[in-house]
Amino acid sequence: MDAAAVRFRDSWSRLLRQGHGAAVSPGVLGPLVYRTAELLSRAHGEEPFDPGPAERAGALLVEAQFTDPVVLARAVELLQEWPAPDGRGPALTGAFAAGWSAALRDRTLREQEAIRRAVDLARRDAERALYASETRFRAMFERAAIGIGFADLEGKLIAVNGALQEMFAATAEDMRGLNVESLVHPDDSAEVWETYHELVEGERENFQCDKPYYRRDGEVLWTHLTVSLIRDEQGTPRYQVAMLEDITDQHRLQERLRHQATHDPLTGLPNRTAFFERLEALFDDPGPGARFGLCSLDLDGFKNINDSLGHEAGDQLLGAVADRLHSGVAPLGHLVARLGGDEFAVLMEGSRGPQEGIAVAQRVLGSLAPPFLIGDQQLVVRASMGVVEQPVSATTASAAMRSVDLTLYRAKKEGRGRWTLFDPQRNAVAVSQYAMSVRIPMALDRGEFFLDYQPLCALDDGAMVAVEALVRWRHPELGVLGPDEFITTAEDSGLIIPLGRWVLLHACEQAARWAARFGDAAPRMNVNLAVRQARNAGLIADIDRILRSSDLDPGRLQLEITESAMLGPRDPALQALHELVAMGVSLTVDDFGTGWSNLAYLRDLPVSGLKIDGSFVSELRASGEDPVGWRIIGGMVSLAHSLGLSVTAEGVETAADAQRLRSIGCDWAQGWYYGRPVRPGEITRRIVEAVGGTRADGEG
Repeated sequence: MDAAAVRFRDSWSRLLRQGHGAAVSPGVLGPLVYRTAELLSRAHGEEPFDPGPAERAGALLVEAQFTDPVVLARAVELLQEWPAPDGRGPALTGAFAAGWSAALRDRTLREQEAIRRAVDLARRDAERALYASETRFRAMFERAAIGIGFADLEGKLIAVNGALQEMFAATAEDMRGLNVESLVHPDDSAEVWETYHELVEGERENFQCDKPYYRRDGEVLWTHLTVSLIRDEQGTPRYQVAMLEDITDQHRLQERLRHQATHDPLTGLPNRTAFFERLEALFDDPGPGARFGLCSLDLDGFKNINDSLGHEAGDQLLGAVADRLHSGVAPLGHLVARLGGDEFAVLMEGSRGPQEGIAVAQRVLGSLAPPFLIGDQQLVVRASMGVVEQPVSATTASAAMRSVDLTLYRAKKEGRGRWTLFDPQRNAVAVSQYAMSVRIPMALDRGEFFLDYQPLCALDDGAMVAVEALVRWRHPELGVLGPDEFITTAEDSGLIIPLGRWVLLHACEQAARWAARFGDAAPRMNVNLAVRQARNAGLIADIDRILRSSDLDPGRLQLEITESAMLGPRDPALQALHELVAMGVSLTVDDFGTGWSNLAYLRDLPVSGLKIDGSFVSELRASGEDPVGWRIIGGMVSLAHSLGLSVTAEGVETAADAQRLRSIGCDWAQGWYYGRPVRPGEITRRIVEAVGGTRADGEG
């Protein structure tokens, strides 16, 4: 049991041993304390959350006569102070209070039923012994703890007991003669009075409801009302009797719990639950031509503030941002909510067009422009916003949220500190990419991915020395997709980690089969390593496990890292690359020359080669003789050789390309001139021809 649970049990025990608990026998009180604490602990920690144990704990207290509202209030305070996982505190507190209230109500209903029976018994006894019956009835009527009132069928009050007078802060004279229909409250539903008229007309015997009243002093009294019809011996309706239980405290507690459940405790704004309830209600019954607007706002760089100034400063900033948003937008009639973290949303009901959504976005960003004073720090906060403004009939609540989230993401991607209006065409592209990323895990399970292999050949004799594994996706709807069509999506979503692991495993298994069959004549296997993979903490363990399971010599595996993934000397991921080289795996820099890199890093990186991007060769081919361009490539080759690196040129498509690269000292070449990406069986055939064997069958 953790320290918080121990503190809760101690506080819980002290609470129940006070007041009424001091008069309870230790033999009864001890088991009660243990049982209720155990039930609350179970509700606090179980996954998923089950309100049953907490409700039972509340009911047990009522059964043991712990019915003082003060006890409930103190118990609720104690539960709210108990740290709960995943924001479970309000749910746990609500379940306990609900159990307590339900048990108290059941007890009251039993009393009410007993009173009703006593009333009926008194009526029958009055016919047989009027005097004795009247005496007993008066004693019960006057001493009852709940309010009781009699009225005729027209609703005129005939008699009220002391408890009812006290509840309404009125005397018997004040209430006698009043018509019950004059006690209407604005919160009464039409169903309450429809049911009442059914009762006085003899169509029903009784009904119950929770109903508010105004007291004489103007205060609102919430009651649990039970109204019963009194008939004579012939069954003719004669009177109505109302019994009222004062539930004002319970109602206020439930309202407070409801507020806590639907409002963010840090900012006081409506939370995600309240926001989505309001949004979904907007779509339930829209009027003709109804429109809405939706803004999603995210603070730029908020994590840096938390990391540098601490979470307390971050919380203060969120509270200040919430105040500005509320004061800037709420007066316009729009709902402002905090959805979580540094994410806020604005809902515009009855919007009049896209310009209104833009105006709100500009107003919001304008309200955040002045610096925030947090402690002794002045913080300038920028935010990005996605804006959706549409007819209600054009979408759904969930689709609208997806659209505004994607629009917000686009605003951040395009520069931050700005608002971006929803674009249906760009949204369709984003949704398509999202759908593709969602399908990747399923595609891995279903075996929809496969590998082709492109030869890498030595420029001096044209011999195939290595192959590069290139992943393809046999999509059931879109056909075969090349890596350019899904790798970026996989990298953005993080799915490149499992996909890259799959590519490594199958490429290594294929390389091991070729090595087992052809020995030294088998080509080395080149596999691309994405940026996320290079920085993944589990990379070393994954490659070690794959090499062991495939029984591939590490020296036959070369990983290609893109120039954008090249690490500086202080990058912690650099250690992982050194560990790979220590295992025997070699590294090469792919697409070299496409971006700007500090060439000095090549001296620190444990790479054995680099691949000149194919765009260099293709551009020189398209422009004809370009001595300067070829000198640039020659300079790259000389630089690499001076660092002890081998050089591979990509995009070689003609014999002239190969000859020119050979003349400037390039080592290897890759491109259509030496072979397009093919199935493993074709690579096997080329190996067989190279070693002088017979044509191979199958995949090799």
